[in-house]
Amino acid sequence: MLAHELISDVVTALKTSDSGTSALSWMEVFRVKHLPIVNHREFLGLISDADIYDLNDPDEPVGNHSLSLQKPYVNEEQHIYEVIELLARMELTLVPVLNHEKQYLGVITQEELTRKFAHLSAMQQPGGIIELEMNQHDYSLSEISQIIESNNGRILSLYVASSDDNARLRVTLKINLTDLTSILETLNRYSYTVVSSHMNNEDLDEFYQERFDTFLKYLNT
Repeated sequence: MLAHELISDVVTALKTSDSGTSALSWMEVFRVKHLPIVNHREFLGLISDADIYDLNDPDEPVGNHSLSLQKPYVNEEQHIYEVIELLARMELTLVPVLNHEKQYLGVITQEELTRKFAHLSAMQQPGGIIELEMNQHDYSLSEISQIIESNNGRILSLYVASSDDNARLRVTLKINLTDLTSILETLNRYSYTVVSSHMNNEDLDEFYQERFDTFLKYLNT
C-alpha cells in the first residue's frame, strides 16, 4: 500500500494568508494538531497548534511566522510502513504527500492510516489468530506456512516482533479458519511454543483492540 493511496479527501491545506485563529478552527474540525501550508502546489511546511499558540497575534497570517517543524513529507510512491515511521518519529498527526516534482498532493492522517493498517493486517476478514514465540534462529516462514496449509488453512497476514535483546521472536498469524484445533495440534507436534490463540469473536475483538491501542501508542510515542 503506497502513500498516494492513503491521501485524505477531507483535510484541506492552509494558505499563507490564513490566520492562526482560522488554522486552529480547521484543526479542531479535522481533529489534527498539524496542517500543511501550501502556495498553489508548493509545499511550504507544516504548522502545529503549538506554533500558533506561540504567536504574539493569532489573527496574523500564518505565512508571517517561522515554523518549528522542518518540511516533513513522503513521496507518493513510499510504502505505508515508511509513512508510519515518519509519523511516529516526528510525532505528527498527519503527513504531507508530494509527487516526484515536489508538488503537493494532499495529506495522510493518523486516523486514515489506522483504518488502512487494519485492512492491511486482514483484521476485518473472518478467521483466527495464533501467536508463537521462538528463538531467532528457529524461525522458518516456509515451515510455518507448510503446517498451516497442511491443515487446509491459509495465512492472511503475519507480524513478527523482536524481544528487547533480539534473541527471541513473537510471530502473530492471522489464519482464514475460525477452528484452529488441528493447526494448534500440529504446531505442538513440531515443538512450537503457542503463546495464545483466538478463535471466537469476543476474544478476537479484545485482541484487535489491544493491537489498535498498541499501534496508536506507537504512533504517539
